[in-house]
Amino acid sequence: MSLTQRSLRFLCVLCVYLCISAFKSSAQQTDKLLADLLAKNADLFGPIVRNPAKYDVQILYTQIDRDAQNRPSFKTYRYRVDKTRYFYPASTVKFPAALLALEKLNQLKISRDAAMLTDSAGYGQTAVRRDTTAQNGLPSVAHYVKKILLVSDNDAFNRLYELLGQCAINEQLYAKGYENLRIVHRLESAMTPDQNRRTNPIRFVDNTGKTLYQQPAQVCDRTPKADGVILRGDGFMRRDTLVRQPFNFTEKNFFALEEQQNILKAVLFPEAVPAQQRFNLTTDDYNFLYHHLSQLPRESTYPRYDSTYYDSYCKFLLTGDQKGPFPKNIRIFNKVGDAYGYLLDNAYIVDFDKGIEFMLAAVIYSNEDGILNDSKYDYDTVGMPFMGNLGRIIYEYEASRKRTRKPDLQKFKVKNEK
Repeated sequence: MSLTQRSLRFLCVLCVYLCISAFKSSAQQTDKLLADLLAKNADLFGPIVRNPAKYDVQILYTQIDRDAQNRPSFKTYRYRVDKTRYFYPASTVKFPAALLALEKLNQLKISRDAAMLTDSAGYGQTAVRRDTTAQNGLPSVAHYVKKILLVSDNDAFNRLYELLGQCAINEQLYAKGYENLRIVHRLESAMTPDQNRRTNPIRFVDNTGKTLYQQPAQVCDRTPKADGVILRGDGFMRRDTLVRQPFNFTEKNFFALEEQQNILKAVLFPEAVPAQQRFNLTTDDYNFLYHHLSQLPRESTYPRYDSTYYDSYCKFLLTGDQKGPFPKNIRIFNKVGDAYGYLLDNAYIVDFDKGIEFMLAAVIYSNEDGILNDSKYDYDTVGMPFMGNLGRIIYEYEASRKRTRKPDLQKFKVKNEK
C-alpha cells in the first residue's frame, strides 16, 4: 500500500470516528446546572462524577413555575441523558400498564373495582380467582394498580399485562407519542419470549356473578424488537455457574428515562401536554392515581403491610437511604424500579409547607463486580445513597430558587389513609 493510499485510508477512518463521536455526543445531553450541582457536592458524588459511564447515570430535573392562573410551565435540565442508551427499566414499566388498564376499562364502561377473573390457556399461564389482600377477596384492576403503586407488586403488573396484551400495550403507547419504550414480558417470570406473546383469557363479573366482559386468550404477532443486540455486564450466573460473557438484554423491556417523566407529567399535569399524549382517564381516576402514587405502605388498610415495608420502601429519591418516618410536609408521587443492578426513580416531589414542587427522574447502575443474576448488587452502598443525596441537593436548590408565585398545590393534597 502506497503512502498516499495509507493516508487516504487513515483519513477515512478518522472521518468515520469523528462522525461516530459527533453522533454520540449529540445523542447524550448534559446541562451545566446539573453538572455543576454534582461537582459542587463531590463529597457525595465523587466516584460517580469521576466515572459516570461506569455507573451509567442519567438524570432529568424539571423545574415548575406557575402563572397568575396557577398554570404550570416546565424547564428541564439533563445529565448524560440519552434516549437511545439501554438500561433495564425494571418495575417502572408497571406505571404505563396501570394507566392503559384504567383507560381500557373506561372504554369498556366497566368499573375499576369490578372483579377481574383470570383464566389459563396453557403456555405456563396461571389462573386467578381470588385476592385475599382485597377487602372483598376478589381481584380487580383497582386493587392491582394500588399494589403496583404502593409496593411495586410484580404479580399485579403481570395480570394487567395479560389484560392488555403485548401488542396493545406498545401500540397504544406509540400512538400517544411515547416511542422510546418496549414492554414485551412479564416480571419475575421464567416465561419464554413466545410465552410472553401469549396472554390469558379474562372475564369481568359484577357482584351477582354476571359476566360484564369476556376476553379470549390473545397472541401478539407484532412484538417490538430492539435495533440490535444489547449486551451488559462482565458475566452472569446461570443457575450456579458463572458465565464469563455479557448478559443479553435484547429481548428485555426498555423504557427511556425521558418517556418515563413525560408519562408521569401527562398524569399529573394533563392540561399541560398535547391531547394526543394524555390518557383517557376520569377525574376520579386521576384522584385515585394521585392518592396511591403518593401513599405510604403503612397508610394502607387493604392490603395491610407490616413494618418490612417502611415509608421509603418505594420512595428512592430524597429518602431512599433512610428508613425513618417520612416527612409530613412532603409527598412524592412516583414509580421506582430495581433489577439487574439498575436502580430507578421517576418522581414529582412536593413540599406543601414551603410551596416547593419539581420533577426528578434518575437511573444508576449499582453493580461493582459487573456480574448479573448473582443477587449481589450494590443498592445499599451505591444506588440508594446516590438517590437520597440527589433528591436532597435538588430539594435544597429548589428551596433557594426564587419563584414569581407560590404554587397552589391543593389538587395534590389527597387523603392517604385507606
